[in-house]
Amino acid sequence: MRGQIILSHGSDSGPDATKVSVLAAFAESLGWKTQRPDYRTDDLPGYAGSVDPRIQRLVAAIDTLDTPPVLVGSSMGSFVSGLASLQRPVAGLFLLATPSEIPGYRQAFDVAEGVPSLLYHGWRDDICPPEGVLAFAGRRRLPLIVVDDDHRLSDSIDRIVEQFGLFLTGLAA
Repeated sequence: MRGQIILSHGSDSGPDATKVSVLAAFAESLGWKTQRPDYRTDDLPGYAGSVDPRIQRLVAAIDTLDTPPVLVGSSMGSFVSGLASLQRPVAGLFLLATPSEIPGYRQAFDVAEGVPSLLYHGWRDDICPPEGVLAFAGRRRLPLIVVDDDHRLSDSIDRIVEQFGLFLTGLAA
């Protein structure tokens, strides 16, 4: 067994969402254990109101593990994965369609220093415009892949899986 991966879905979604499901199946095929918390009840208070409950659920999941996990997130799942990395050690962050901020939430997106990270975003993302994540990645010198796709990244699933495989291989090295 290679380790544990926690995959966090976006708002208006669930643990069986396409991206997290595909990435979980791929990781499991490589020998990783995965879990996908269900944040749907946490999302009921709206975007800003869901951040703290999501972080609490994610941190609680991390606390049950023997070793730091890799966190994978999509949209709101990316946002809370980054903030959770400030509270608990994590082995890596693989983040898709990351918002640079959640309107009404007290804190902008951030990640712990020194955590291996990869950001993946669509140029045509109208939910989380790329400018915010471009600026963040530039300030922190983090790897960022930007593709000709929208917020759902539906046209990029195969490339995302490929990058995820490279990311996991890099962590294992």
